[in-house]
Amino acid sequence: MKPRVTWGLLLAAGGLLAACAQVDLAPHLRPLPKESLMLLGKKQMKTNAPIFVRIFKEESELELWKQRDDGRFYHFKTYPICNWSGEVGPKIVQGDKQAPEGFYTVARQQMNPNSQFHLAFNIGYPNAFDRAHKRTGDALMVHGKCKSAGCYAMTDALVEEIYALAREAFIGGQDGFHVHAFPFRMTEANLARYQSHSAAKFWATLKEGYDYFELTRQVPTVAVCERRYVVNPNWKSGIVPAKLDAESSCPAHERGTPEPFKPANGQVAASEIVVVPGTKMRSFASSGIAAQPATGAAGTSSLFSFSTGPTSQRSIGFAAQ
Repeated sequence: MKPRVTWGLLLAAGGLLAACAQVDLAPHLRPLPKESLMLLGKKQMKTNAPIFVRIFKEESELELWKQRDDGRFYHFKTYPICNWSGEVGPKIVQGDKQAPEGFYTVARQQMNPNSQFHLAFNIGYPNAFDRAHKRTGDALMVHGKCKSAGCYAMTDALVEEIYALAREAFIGGQDGFHVHAFPFRMTEANLARYQSHSAAKFWATLKEGYDYFELTRQVPTVAVCERRYVVNPNWKSGIVPAKLDAESSCPAHERGTPEPFKPANGQVAASEIVVVPGTKMRSFASSGIAAQPATGAAGTSSLFSFSTGPTSQRSIGFAAQ
């Protein structure tokens, strides 16, 4: 007579097999936390929609923005930067331990799932502007481990989430995401504090990109010619030069007229500012200048003030560069 096998025994055996089959996913393959998925839903953001990153040294903050169906970017989260090295001011030379400032782009091949600092992505220093100024250095990253020698270091848990958001954006079709790294939030008050700094003129150009995004919630087009950044150029030829020489004269152009962002009904939740608590080893809070999260208001500079008025478990990994 054959022994009977009860459903209870079958279920117990199945559960045991399932437990044995559980495998801890590598950090670069881990899904987004449930809480973050819920926030994406609340803000009506698609998980694989394009992203945009802004970094602020002095405030030790990294903002991540997600694009919605209207083509504008909406704030997702502000993450604390655990550590960064150097002082405010751009990176100039290999070994100065300065974290870069400027306009950068991260392509798929710049994602590093095998970093010795848990996870990392190379922000793209030196870019065309940096090379035109003979600036040197390489492998400047946003990574984990909270240790920095010229990079922006997050805690492991936070860099995992940021990496996952970038990964999903690439899977969704984004060719590369922009990273704008600033010395501080580019307010007139902050610039006034550093008006005698050797980088003041450079920062004035960075502010143009900052103001454009504050006004429009769109990432500005940034070109490099005459060894300088040109923000929001409208080339008179009607076509952006395919290979613009960073050290040659800029082609004839005028400044484009940006379209201010105007929140519509149903966009209130998407505009909510979510600030993640966490460790900041470098904090300039004693300066008396509070961090000022973007709220949808226009920038304070007159550069972009127009008569239109102000507006207040994917099994995919990417190779290291």
